[in-house]
Amino acid sequence: MNIQIKKSIKPIKYTFAIQQMEERLEAISVGKKKELIWILEHHDVYTGGTSFKENEILDKSINLIKTNRGGKITFHGKGQLVFYFVIDLRKRKINIRYLISSIEKTIIDTLSYFKIKTFADRKNIGIWVRNKKKVKKVAAIGIKVKKWIAYHGFAINISNDLKKYDKINPCGLDSKKITNLYKIKKQNYKKIKNKLIESFLINIKN
Repeated sequence: MNIQIKKSIKPIKYTFAIQQMEERLEAISVGKKKELIWILEHHDVYTGGTSFKENEILDKSINLIKTNRGGKITFHGKGQLVFYFVIDLRKRKINIRYLISSIEKTIIDTLSYFKIKTFADRKNIGIWVRNKKKVKKVAAIGIKVKKWIAYHGFAINISNDLKKYDKINPCGLDSKKITNLYKIKKQNYKKIKNKLIESFLINIKN
């Protein structure tokens, strides 16, 4: 396999992860290293993507890291699975729209395995669940493309503390519109990492 797969056990500092991916991107661009899939959790951190607005910060005391991924402001922390990748789009001859569709399908198919029905929304990027007539977001997507190599990725809320979202308008939304898998269906999600990897590799035509 030409993709290195890493699964970090201990939480990873956000800035360190971004630095590692950017270094990997440069190495991939000149053919020196393999592509990467990296699954991890972050230490608690708020990050603002390229389209976030200052008024989406409700608690001005939070530490916010501005980042170059697409999307708005969000929170990463314990109980959230972050699926990063550094993927060469040139090699697969796929475009950005196809990549986003592949990510959406990866999450939807994986959660279907756990008997959770979710869907994508073209107007509000991410993966959503409808429960008792309420629609809530369970996974966020944010990518960046440089030299036709895509990196960053997506995050799925599994058992994270949803109160952390009260300090921001996550993804430009009211915090009450964010949920996690344990709220939807309390069950064992131990297999979710491998299922996501399997599905992602199929969907990006690896």
